[in-house]
Amino acid sequence: MHYRNLRYAVDEILEITGDDESHPLTSLVEIISDWIAEWDRTHHPMAEASGEEVLGYMMREHGLTQSDLPGVGTQSVVSDILNGKRKLNLRQVRWLADHFKVPVDMFI
Repeated sequence: MHYRNLRYAVDEILEITGDDESHPLTSLVEIISDWIAEWDRTHHPMAEASGEEVLGYMMREHGLTQSDLPGVGTQSVVSDILNGKRKLNLRQVRWLADHFKVPVDMFI
């Protein structure tokens, strides 16, 4: 079955089932969704982001500057991390995970 057809099938089944998770077709949606996800992983793999890249993204998303992250270090330390001159250490990773309320492994 083609990817486009699978997406169409899920949409059609969801039109039938609505929010009823006990509907008999709900398990079919889960199966087809797993196939779609596997196709996406195979054909469009996501590149792994480094902790330093994630930090830069999170800073942009939250409108933060280098001086807004005292738990990471001074502005120059944050700058070195963002520019690839330094790696995040475990203490910094823990602080960032707590600060952004995300799992630690986002920065590892």
